[in-house]
Amino acid sequence: MDYHQSLWLYFTLLFGIIIVPGMDMLFVLANALTGGTRRGLAATSGIMLGGAVHSAYGAAGVGILVAMLPGVFNLLLFAGVAYMIWIGISLMKSSIKVEAVGPGTARSTWKAFRQGAVTCLVNPKAYIFVLAVYPQFIKPEYGPIWLQGLIMGIMTVLTQLAVYGTLAMTAGRSRDLLVSNPNTTAVIGRLAGLLLVVISAISLWQGWKTA
Repeated sequence: MDYHQSLWLYFTLLFGIIIVPGMDMLFVLANALTGGTRRGLAATSGIMLGGAVHSAYGAAGVGILVAMLPGVFNLLLFAGVAYMIWIGISLMKSSIKVEAVGPGTARSTWKAFRQGAVTCLVNPKAYIFVLAVYPQFIKPEYGPIWLQGLIMGIMTVLTQLAVYGTLAMTAGRSRDLLVSNPNTTAVIGRLAGLLLVVISAISLWQGWKTA
């Protein structure tokens, strides 16, 4: 298999892992529904930053180091799951309301960006993906390691933008239908929180078996 075939295979795996509903996708959806397209795209931008960081440490070989120290991986796994469960429980307990954009939008947009970055960085699925996949595609015979990592990183953030950005814009536009029905919005928020908790528990179980 040559380098170009390897990149296509990487893209197939990457697209598959991003398109499957998970923590990142639910986070973007919740922000877009409650704060509009702008906040959904801010959450997407934060997740893209997290994806770039994952690509950087994967290319630098940190994934190999963590694979050699299962205790470190388990700590990262528990930290990520705990954070996502906390967000999920917060959504389940809160009375989310979809309202018109107001003066606090800039602050909430920045918060969505920061939380999006953290959400991606502590997402166990991302760590599992990097640990399992990167060693198979970054090889000395394909050229400089840093260049391979850069190309894979660009592919990662662009795929995240395409999938999560489209989701944010679609959900952001549909939020107008929910403004006049706060009860429906509250139910959606609590269901999203419950799904986040369930997916976190599944990720913990799968990651622990992989470790």
